[in-house]
Amino acid sequence: MKRPYSKDPLTEKSLSHSIKDGVSFAVMGGASESYFSAFAIFLKASTPQVGLLVSLPQLLASFVQMFAVWLGQVTGTRKRIIVAGAIVQILALIAIVVLPYLFPGYAVPLLMMSVTLYFLGPNLGAPLWGSLMGSIIPETVRGRFFARRNRLSSIASFSTLICAGGVLQWFDAQAATYFGFLSIFCIGILARSVSAWQLHQIHDPPRQIDAEPHEIDGIPSIALLKQNPKFMRFSVFFAIMQFSVAISGPFVVVYLLRDLHYNYLLLTANTAASVFMQFLVMNRWGRLGDLFGNRIIIQVTGFVIPLVPFLWILSSNFWYLLLVQTLSGLVWSGYSLGASNFLFDLTPQAKRGGMMAIHNMNAGLAVFLGTSLGGFLAVQLPTSIALGDFSAQWSSVFFGVFAVSSVLRLLVAVFFLPRITEVRSVRNMSYHGLVFRVTRFSPISGVIFDVVTRLRNGKKPPTE
Repeated sequence: MKRPYSKDPLTEKSLSHSIKDGVSFAVMGGASESYFSAFAIFLKASTPQVGLLVSLPQLLASFVQMFAVWLGQVTGTRKRIIVAGAIVQILALIAIVVLPYLFPGYAVPLLMMSVTLYFLGPNLGAPLWGSLMGSIIPETVRGRFFARRNRLSSIASFSTLICAGGVLQWFDAQAATYFGFLSIFCIGILARSVSAWQLHQIHDPPRQIDAEPHEIDGIPSIALLKQNPKFMRFSVFFAIMQFSVAISGPFVVVYLLRDLHYNYLLLTANTAASVFMQFLVMNRWGRLGDLFGNRIIIQVTGFVIPLVPFLWILSSNFWYLLLVQTLSGLVWSGYSLGASNFLFDLTPQAKRGGMMAIHNMNAGLAVFLGTSLGGFLAVQLPTSIALGDFSAQWSSVFFGVFAVSSVLRLLVAVFFLPRITEVRSVRNMSYHGLVFRVTRFSPISGVIFDVVTRLRNGKKPPTE
């Protein structure tokens, strides 16, 4: 039987609605957002256009977060703004699937405009949602709560992803691919409608509107940011890592569909491998974060993240790439959960909404710049090189993109991760101990993590 998160019935009920919201939101993502790039490729978008589709809408939408913080401060409400953002996202999904069909000559620009509106919705509510969740979730169970929420969301996302891929493949075989996208996007619309209703049921505790101006959850001043150097250091690290990741991340789908000629079923299987691994380990990451802090999770996973794009270069074998995606799911589930929970630890409740808005805007700008660089490299990099008698040739221009991303990720990890310090009072844990607790069910992932943590501690890995 599940242990309650709070003794307060109202809080417990709100957290239950939050979990149901997360599951519904994940269904929408699995049926819709996961296939935006594939839809763009179906509409004949170029590689740089796919990159812009991933980065530009999120960048433009991130700027609305400061407006959301100001609006929440003026109105004194959070929930209504969050629900309004959900409704905006529903309308955007309708536009995504309808406008390119009605105006095929402008399909890609209209898709980009609609996707911008799609991301504007959750960005309108993101900082206020973080503030709201931070005010109702007891700190001692935060990791366990988000781990369970994310784990159930992963189940929903995985299941929907598989079903949506099957639907797309069937319609594609009938030469009716557009109607396949129409079907899965309609599932997303219905799921987000359920999500909006669940959000409406969450209790929004009143905030102290008679507090001093610097204590109100509003737009943070430069002086306030200077008073929180740990937050600034982490936010800068997170943004630069996002920049490095975005150089290659958005182009994996293009690589699979155009270079490896995957059909929608194979694309779905590749994506689902990562989601399934997240489902397996998310609970464990959350419990470890509660016990031993989020810093150690960020450090361990942060040193493995640079390895992921490099592994894409080694082979194009379908089963090998499934293993790469499995490792990716293992690492990114810990990194994402640890980073989001660490942000809660770094931001005081009274200032959380505004500080999260700043953090998310920095990340949005970094993703845009990284994706722009990746799109440029995908067009400009050669597929062969010759230096005197030495020559080399590779099958895809994206190998160069993956290599650049891998090197930059490693540089970011080496420079920033040792400088991140824990802010909570937690139990001590060694890197090896953490790795053992996460990977003991998987010998392969355990070996990989063991090598990385030995390098992290300045020890050479064992050799044959």
